[in-house]
Amino acid sequence: MEMKWSRWFRCESSFGLLLVPNQPGIFALAEEIMEPGEPLSRRMLAVFEIDEAEDLVRALNRLFTPASPWRDRLASARCYMRYALVPDPEERTAAAMSLRNWLDAQREAAAQVFEMAVPGRRADETDNKTVAERAVDHVTRARGSDKAASAG
Repeated sequence: MEMKWSRWFRCESSFGLLLVPNQPGIFALAEEIMEPGEPLSRRMLAVFEIDEAEDLVRALNRLFTPASPWRDRLASARCYMRYALVPDPEERTAAAMSLRNWLDAQREAAAQVFEMAVPGRRADETDNKTVAERAVDHVTRARGSDKAASAG
């Protein structure tokens, strides 16, 4: 099934949803991130939620209510959303499930990369650093050994 997605648009408040149609569909939420450690780092979006709705406007407006689990994240980070109209309920459910499975697989792959053990590191040193800090140390060491090998 091919879906026609809207462009990504910034979601700062429910007022940004004025052009979203009152139709059934699928939506994705993402947070803007920067590539770490690069002087000219690129802006990227990291998808953190995919869901389906009978009425996109109502579902997206609910994201900004106090009861929403995403309200604080939408208010504190640079978040974006996009949607695709999918009128058929069976197609909508199948597409949303497929996209959620893809998102879960990406999370698992990212977790494996960041949780890899770094050889030669003492246990007490590892425990004091976050997963991201350990990943950066691992990449930095790998780049350093590559440079040393090419110089020698």
